[in-house]
Amino acid sequence: MSGIGKGIAASSTARILKSKGYRTTCVKIDPYLNVDAGTMNPIEHGEVFVTEDGMEADQDIGNYERFLDEDILALNYMTSGSVYLAVIERERALGYDGKCVQMVPHIPEEVIRRLNLVARKAKADFILVEIGGTAGEYENLLFLEAARMMHLKHPENVLFMLVSYLPIPDKIGEMKTKPTQHAVRALNSAGIQPDFIIARSRVPLDEPRKQKLSVFCNVHPGDIISAPDIDSIYQVPLNFEKERLGAKILKKFGIKERKKDLKDWGKMVRRAIFSKKEVTIGIVGKYFGTGKFTLSDSYLSVIEAIKHAAWHFSRKPNILWLDAEVYEKSPNRMKEELGTLDGIIVPGGFGSRGVEGKIKAIGFARKNKKPYLGLCYGMQLAVIEFARNVAGMKGAHSTEVNRRTKYPVIDLMAEQKEKVFKGKIGGTMRLGAYACRLKENTIARRSYGVRTIHERHRHRYEFNSNLQKVLESKGLVISGVNPESGLVEIVELKNHPFFLGTQFHPEFKSRPLEPHPLFREFIKACLSYRK
Repeated sequence: MSGIGKGIAASSTARILKSKGYRTTCVKIDPYLNVDAGTMNPIEHGEVFVTEDGMEADQDIGNYERFLDEDILALNYMTSGSVYLAVIERERALGYDGKCVQMVPHIPEEVIRRLNLVARKAKADFILVEIGGTAGEYENLLFLEAARMMHLKHPENVLFMLVSYLPIPDKIGEMKTKPTQHAVRALNSAGIQPDFIIARSRVPLDEPRKQKLSVFCNVHPGDIISAPDIDSIYQVPLNFEKERLGAKILKKFGIKERKKDLKDWGKMVRRAIFSKKEVTIGIVGKYFGTGKFTLSDSYLSVIEAIKHAAWHFSRKPNILWLDAEVYEKSPNRMKEELGTLDGIIVPGGFGSRGVEGKIKAIGFARKNKKPYLGLCYGMQLAVIEFARNVAGMKGAHSTEVNRRTKYPVIDLMAEQKEKVFKGKIGGTMRLGAYACRLKENTIARRSYGVRTIHERHRHRYEFNSNLQKVLESKGLVISGVNPESGLVEIVELKNHPFFLGTQFHPEFKSRPLEPHPLFREFIKACLSYRK
């Protein structure tokens, strides 16, 4: 089923193989007909992660980057839509020499072609390929067929891992193996026999359950890896290694270990688990709810970046989810909730929902000298709040929300206007890494320690440069600018412990072993404020 940790299992296995001296990369296959993840609802699908080269990808690509501490590029992400589109475009260009183009073998062959291309580009010894969806679903059958065809042609080069959940019904109190037995049979019906079973459950797998799975699933008991719930996803590689998963994989391939090094990883995990003192951060947003449930995956990279920075200072992050729409109706509740925080973050987003609540929260941070970090939309709304309440531009806004505002301090980028007019929406935003030159004697310059940086973008609207001089004259600090376009990338406030907004998404480049500089300095300011 979805959400049980296929991405974490793939990321952790990749980290283990890397720790043993091998070049490793990961690929995510999504069964959706969307060409990329950019048009998917973040509440349903989780955040849209942006790669260095501008692909709007599934959030698991972010997990791969964080676990491997490497950039994962556009080629490593594919959907049913992107594969079908490539095959159809090739057929239109007579790329199949007049043959009848069929679902099998041509769709699986396109998948295999892409995987081979990933291997060459990454110069990888191992590729961990995560096939999204559930065993037995019609949506991913063609990807399973590609995997079967690869194994048929090169059985010595392909292994299969099944991630399956073993429930423990409360009223029964016994771990049940039957769903996993059925999952294996569903895979068998696609012509695939798993070499490993990653047994997800609330608690560790016991020996009787391993034996039962071994008998009914045709998998050696030693190749059934226990994967219980844990406090931090970064524990998973260490847990897998307790059962020698890496050595078992290498043995099946007939390969020896080159080295063994998870020491730094282990130190980071210990800080994550054993840090007791807290730092309390409020995230003010709108992508939280689905029915009665709160889904933090909408802001996954932001959460992880906060964790990385907090652990750097041996602090436990206490993250509170604050609904911007509530703040529009209840200013007293806003003051009460924001008053308990050490710092405030307004992350990225789109549209008018909750905007005025976010602006009020930003004003609270500015007036009360509380550390503030605005990400993309959070930076734009900080500019709007400053324009309205400091620069005297009554009614200032973004043309995304109010096209007729007298003071359009945030406006549609010139290069985007034609695309929006023609309805070319998917994959057309300003995407991927761009340069940013930092101004001396600013929070940004001190945080990064270098003059020029490269950060990842995902937006259509930007700071209106026509109003830049007016806002600067009122005290707004422009501390980062793109050297080619002049696009304002970072804004700050003077005489504030930490008030900074970025047009880009720094959270995408934060890693557990190397927290992002802006998140690190933000948490540092939060700790000073707490004192």
